[in-house]
Amino acid sequence: MTPAFAVVVPTVGRQSLHRLLDELDGSCGPRPTAVIVVDDRLDPEPPLRLQTGLPVTVLHGGGRGPAAARNLGWRAASAEWICFLDDDVVPQHNWFEAVADDLAKADAEDAAGSQGVIDVPRAPGRRATDDERRTQGLADAQWITADMAYRRSALVHVGGFDERFPRAYREDADIALRITLAGNTIAKGTRRCRHPVASATLMSSVRAQRGNRDDALMRRKFGWRWRAAIGEGRGRLRVHAVTAAAALAAALAAVLGRWRVAGYAAALWAALTAEFAARRFWAGPHTAPEAARMLVTSVLIPPVAVAHRIGGEWAFRSSRRDPPLAVLLDRDDTIIEDGPYLRDPAGVRPVRGAHDALRRLRDRGLLLAIVTNQSGVAKGLISPEELAAVNTAVDAALGPFDLVPPVTLINIVQYYGAAGIGMRRAPLGWLRARNVLGDDLAGGL
Repeated sequence: MTPAFAVVVPTVGRQSLHRLLDELDGSCGPRPTAVIVVDDRLDPEPPLRLQTGLPVTVLHGGGRGPAAARNLGWRAASAEWICFLDDDVVPQHNWFEAVADDLAKADAEDAAGSQGVIDVPRAPGRRATDDERRTQGLADAQWITADMAYRRSALVHVGGFDERFPRAYREDADIALRITLAGNTIAKGTRRCRHPVASATLMSSVRAQRGNRDDALMRRKFGWRWRAAIGEGRGRLRVHAVTAAAALAAALAAVLGRWRVAGYAAALWAALTAEFAARRFWAGPHTAPEAARMLVTSVLIPPVAVAHRIGGEWAFRSSRRDPPLAVLLDRDDTIIEDGPYLRDPAGVRPVRGAHDALRRLRDRGLLLAIVTNQSGVAKGLISPEELAAVNTAVDAALGPFDLVPPVTLINIVQYYGAAGIGMRRAPLGWLRARNVLGDDLAGGL
């Protein structure tokens, strides 16, 4: 039997999203229970206009990055399996059929995940440029989430993606490593997606050094051997550190008039920089423009890489290996001004400093949930619809929140009012009874 699955696609509104949905819509095989597109643009206006026959739901991620967007997506789905796709991949024509076969195989192996195959096109008749090689590395990368499926229960067990990874880098290796360290396996699937080569500029390889900050978080979480754990080599950071130190020493020695020391340090810097540029150039197409790009960027990459790594080590110097999953926030007089029995959404006014405080919590990768006691519902002063409208206004003003009070919990205080009980908060025993009786608390009262 085909396991039930949902598809989650984080996006920043690229045109490639439409092609992805078109390819999926035309795919043969079992259909997903849901296709959740998480619009992770900072400003969701204009809204995405998606024309498809798929059961698409669009959620707004607030520009917090792909890790947070994927968390928002899978938590909104209820299927046994969650299939993550990037918005720029092109799936094979029968992807639904292929993923159903892969998930059935993973079920038989009792695996927690299923990895798809990523194909990156190669330019015919020449070697790949430096930028093209960076994209081609996705084809051999372990646990890439461009096409990855996980059991929802496995995602729940490890707490989902770590939202301290703010970009599309290392967040996929991190969650896969946590899932496998918990004793699970990730099966190799046969379904395929084509990943186009990303567009690039002269400084693309320099901007990519921001990933060294994320490497610092990986070291904090998994120790110095984390690269081996995810199937990578040692990297070049140590050589970059020597190169940057040589450049700094040469400059300082020159300022102090220590010309011999400056000369030795400059020679070391020049030798290491030349070796780095030559290594990158000879792996490429041997053209004059590529040679110029390699020369310029090989000078810039070492100090930029080291600076990002130092910044990451400082930022995560005292961080927990895994952050708390959520911060629970009271609503009134904590994040919004307390109005007596607030029932009008127009009366929602954030307290001073709320935006900045919530932004800092989100930047640390924390989920945010509102927990609020509203005795006005029990007293009949606020209707459930009015309460929902106020909570929606709070979410619009300060969100997106990962959880706002669901109506089923509001029912508890309603039943208090129906029974003539004067308490404002439900005792713990009543909350436990809610888990047993469900919505039939009135009968229990």
